[in-house]
Amino acid sequence: MNPNKRPDDMKRITTPELADAFIAEQIAALREQIGSKKVLLALSGGVDSSVVAALLIKAVGKQLVCVHVNHGLLRKGEPEQVINVFRNQMDANLVYVDAVDRFLDKLAGVAEPEKKRKIIGAEFIRVFEEEARKLDDIDFLAQGTIYPDILESEDGVKAHHNVGGLPDDLQFELVEPVKLLFKDEVRVVGKALGLPDNMVYRQPFPGPGLGVRCLGAITRDRLECVRESDAILREEFALNGLEGKVWQYFTAVPDFKSVGIKDGKRTFAYPVILRMVNTTDAMTAQVAEIPFALLQKITNRITTEVPGVNRVVLDLTPKPSGTIEWE
Repeated sequence: MNPNKRPDDMKRITTPELADAFIAEQIAALREQIGSKKVLLALSGGVDSSVVAALLIKAVGKQLVCVHVNHGLLRKGEPEQVINVFRNQMDANLVYVDAVDRFLDKLAGVAEPEKKRKIIGAEFIRVFEEEARKLDDIDFLAQGTIYPDILESEDGVKAHHNVGGLPDDLQFELVEPVKLLFKDEVRVVGKALGLPDNMVYRQPFPGPGLGVRCLGAITRDRLECVRESDAILREEFALNGLEGKVWQYFTAVPDFKSVGIKDGKRTFAYPVILRMVNTTDAMTAQVAEIPFALLQKITNRITTEVPGVNRVVLDLTPKPSGTIEWE
């Protein structure tokens, strides 16, 4: 039986009861797999890695070492939130690594999307290698792989976002407890595990972070345009009761400028792309219907508050023909 193939008779996890059964099954499996050894987890703070962390904390407690890497490609306020939720609230064994300059220097001048993904993934592995060498007796590497990751990597749509490639003297056995689940199921499991709503219903976030939303070669100025415009979009959705009602919404900034006018003067600045979609399994997606007045407010705030931006455009493409992310 293919361990990466979801069984045809596997029930979709839609209720707390089904989630509880899955959790009990996984805790038993994790304890059997890990025993008294230690496991290292890449904790981004997204739904997938957070659910894996919560499962592992229940299963093996302090045997889990969570490593949160700030690569400079996270959304506004995310590193602080990860530290607060996991270190302060859940008492997780958390290692924080500030690697912003290291990642951005490696990515300088790289425009091709798959090359960016591979650089980010490979650098993650190097960071984990360094952190693992500081720790004793790490035998396992946990990952927040979910089923669409496996399906899309097999179809050649994108590189698998959980990248391998550790050196021979530092090989870990993989722990992937949610790899057969779809995103909606992961959320149900997270809720049943008692994770806070703002984490359970947090938006899906690609492994390379804002690196695939700062289109083309990443520059620090455009990266800040993405980060600040995204924060405005999320804030407005929260203020207007849309948080959790639209599956994914984010901004992207392309690597070209357009002419505009501000305070009576000609500007030459970046456009911001708004992307807002609904889906159940991330395999197909439909554009979310957002009130026009709210779109106008978001546009006004972005063009007023984000330096280097003079235009906002709306992406109306379903999946297919477009993927959810631009890169």
